[in-house]
Amino acid sequence: MASEQMTKSAGAVPHLRRVLSLADLILYGIVSVTPSAPVTVFGLSSVQSRGHTVDTILIAMVAMVLTAVSYGRMASLYPSAGSAYTYVGRGLNLHLGFLAGWAMLLDYLIIPLFCVVYGSLIVARMFTHLPYLLIAGLFAGGMTYLNVRGIRSTARANQILMTFMCAVLGWFIVLAIRYLFVRQGWEGLVSVKPFYDPQEFDRWAILHATSFAALTYIGFDAVTTLAEDVKNPKRNVLLATVFVCLFTGIFGGFLTYLGQRVWPDFRTFPDIATAFMDVARRVGGEPLFNAMILLLAVANIGAGLTGQVGAARLLFGMGRDNVLPRRFFAHLSSKTATPTFNILLIGAFTFAGSLGRRYDLIGELLNFGAFLGFMGVNLAAIRQFYFLRGPERERHFLWDFAVPGLGFLFCLGIWWGLGLPAKIVGGLWFTVGLGYTAVRTRGFRLRPVMVDFSES
Repeated sequence: MASEQMTKSAGAVPHLRRVLSLADLILYGIVSVTPSAPVTVFGLSSVQSRGHTVDTILIAMVAMVLTAVSYGRMASLYPSAGSAYTYVGRGLNLHLGFLAGWAMLLDYLIIPLFCVVYGSLIVARMFTHLPYLLIAGLFAGGMTYLNVRGIRSTARANQILMTFMCAVLGWFIVLAIRYLFVRQGWEGLVSVKPFYDPQEFDRWAILHATSFAALTYIGFDAVTTLAEDVKNPKRNVLLATVFVCLFTGIFGGFLTYLGQRVWPDFRTFPDIATAFMDVARRVGGEPLFNAMILLLAVANIGAGLTGQVGAARLLFGMGRDNVLPRRFFAHLSSKTATPTFNILLIGAFTFAGSLGRRYDLIGELLNFGAFLGFMGVNLAAIRQFYFLRGPERERHFLWDFAVPGLGFLFCLGIWWGLGLPAKIVGGLWFTVGLGYTAVRTRGFRLRPVMVDFSES
């Protein structure tokens, strides 16, 4: 989407032409997050929050909007593909930046795994006679084969998918409103129960559910990677990141609100992981049920392909720079110029990890690394704009301290609500990263190895 057209003048250094408008940036962010993201978390979040999924989406939105402000402001200072990794490294400390990058590496490895597990669970609802193991093998093997062959999804394919996604979700919204109004009138459409049901409300359950439902917003920071291509980046990157988070929260909250009103008893879902499919079937019958399954299956294949090749190229960059063994990780196929060994390794890891079917644990692992990065960006914004402000600007307590401080606290609360298994696995991953950088930097005395996220 971003045009990287290099312009040259006599004796000048090549630079990127700023061609993207605010609307372009917002659209890119919405595509990165995907409007169907709330569908993925609906069932489990409903059960964990005891029927208050809307609350989890909105609470996470507050954390993301506050954090988006920090992302936008940091992007105006450090336009780079490293995102949280770059902001934490330059705004706080290089060693902390490496750990933020280590967390991002975990997310890159987990994304294709989540796509395979959830995509397989979705397809299994349509082809009930096929065993999960076979479906997961086809998902993981198919994505690995296509990436080894160097086949990529195109921008045109993404546009078609987004159009289909909006059409199916719009179809659901119309039918859900019709279903509720015909059966219950205005009382069916307008209710406070999705926000507060005194018989089921449990703030600790909602906090824990929010730690999973926040998966809805993963990818919003992709907007900041285009900071070098957008017009007036100091204004537009901040506005775009905030708008994407607001749109995701409001639209996602509306989808889950309708879902809860159509299926108010969260205890009766036939299958928690794919509960939204049953909601779609209730309002639109088999045609909408099958369309929703097709939509999510294709979306997970596309996201899995992108995530797998992104992780493989990131490992390639680390191998090329001797962060990882060069002979294996820096290998490129002579025919397709793709990091074949890395793709095969990730494919094997993805299939093995998918056998447990624990999409809830995988989703929380994604949020484990992501929210540590979010907290780091908020702290970096406080240090950069409140304590290290330039002599030409005044210190503003609200924007320079209070907003990123609240963003940090909201993200800390969501991170703290993660399940113990996710914290244990994520903690082990961080321990390995901490030990690795401690050895490589001789007890943190040398500059840490820099991870080139532009490869992904």
